[in-house]
Amino acid sequence: MAQRAIREFEGKRVMHDDWSRHFGQFQYSFEAASVASGDELRTLATDGDHDWLNQSPLVVKPDMIFGKRGLNDLVLYKINDPGDVKLDDAVRWIDDQRARTTTLLGGQSGILSRFIVEPFVAHDSAAEYYLAAVMADGADILSMSAQGGVTIEDDWDQVRQIEIPVFVRDDELADMITVAVPDGIPDRDRFALFATDFYRFFRDQHFSYLEINPFYLDGEQVYLLDLVAKVDDTAGFLMDKRWGPLYYPTPFGMKAPGPEEKQIKAMDEKSGASLKLTILNPQGRVWTLVAGGGASVVYADTIADLIGVEELANYGEYSGNPSKQETRIYTETLLDLMTRSPDPQGREKLLIIGGAIANFTDVARTFTGIIQAFRKYHEKMKAVGVRIYVRRGGPNYEVGLRNIQKAGNELGLPIEVHGPETHMTDIVRMALNAT
Repeated sequence: MAQRAIREFEGKRVMHDDWSRHFGQFQYSFEAASVASGDELRTLATDGDHDWLNQSPLVVKPDMIFGKRGLNDLVLYKINDPGDVKLDDAVRWIDDQRARTTTLLGGQSGILSRFIVEPFVAHDSAAEYYLAAVMADGADILSMSAQGGVTIEDDWDQVRQIEIPVFVRDDELADMITVAVPDGIPDRDRFALFATDFYRFFRDQHFSYLEINPFYLDGEQVYLLDLVAKVDDTAGFLMDKRWGPLYYPTPFGMKAPGPEEKQIKAMDEKSGASLKLTILNPQGRVWTLVAGGGASVVYADTIADLIGVEELANYGEYSGNPSKQETRIYTETLLDLMTRSPDPQGREKLLIIGGAIANFTDVARTFTGIIQAFRKYHEKMKAVGVRIYVRRGGPNYEVGLRNIQKAGNELGLPIEVHGPETHMTDIVRMALNAT
């Protein structure tokens, strides 16, 4: 399962589109605009479907997959008094935010490029509630509180949590939630009914995490003041029509993936293996071709500890017994990036081919794919001065190590090969000590 965060706007849209199926007694007026600029917001205000932009006081927030927007002073809901933000104010604020670099309290920096605009809802902050559901091992966890809002973490002792088994009858579910409704909620039955509907929606729509904090109940009218959502993207083929088009934006502060990273991601999505690639520093000296997610962390930590993370060019893995062709394409992508320019300081570049001892990945087969990539790129590798260090174990590892050593020698590539008798990260030290 891959948990993918979606924007607040998309989460609310999915809830609205499926509202009648799950929330029959309650009403939700989905009035929201997702825009990238003030001009785009002005255009929406004239299209007839967004008349509320000209008629209602507004709230504007970045919609960039990060939280604590209020604590970061990134919520526009008042100029002098709450609820007096008009269309012109929203346009100016959006364009002002887009024109500068924003740094969050957590240290992430970047340009705000997507915003959600909604009508301002006047309400008593004492009536703000909290609901969240998350998938966990063997059960889901539903969290509820009568004290929602930005201070929810400080008031976590007021949150009631229940574990909901995977297989639970509807009558049992309703009873479990009703009994667990927190104190301080005037209409406990109505809250319990909404919480039950909320959980059913979460489960049926294949969300992996869904939080509305805060939300406000006014009779049967529901106001979703803020929402955080992640979906299980392995269910995408089942939910395509019910989800509609979903976008998975890059988290704020991270660079957008390049074409090579997108290529590997597309291959990963079609494969039963795991193929991941993130370019950290294309001018980095040390490149890794690592089998296994855990091993990739170990190698990255070792390199960062010994010479600094700025020398590490990439992070990723090929694992889960990829095919020869998949390994070849993955390796070719890496070598293409690695050989585009020599090291800025004139040093040899290091390619570390590592991993733990495989359980079922055929080392000889995957190494055949790597060797095929070597044959295509060996001249470019020699031109920029690539030195190769290999450590691998697992099924057919002797054949794989013998073949890659022979290929390196035939192609004139400096290569040093080790099996499982060598500690997994020793080749990092060997590589650094030899250059």
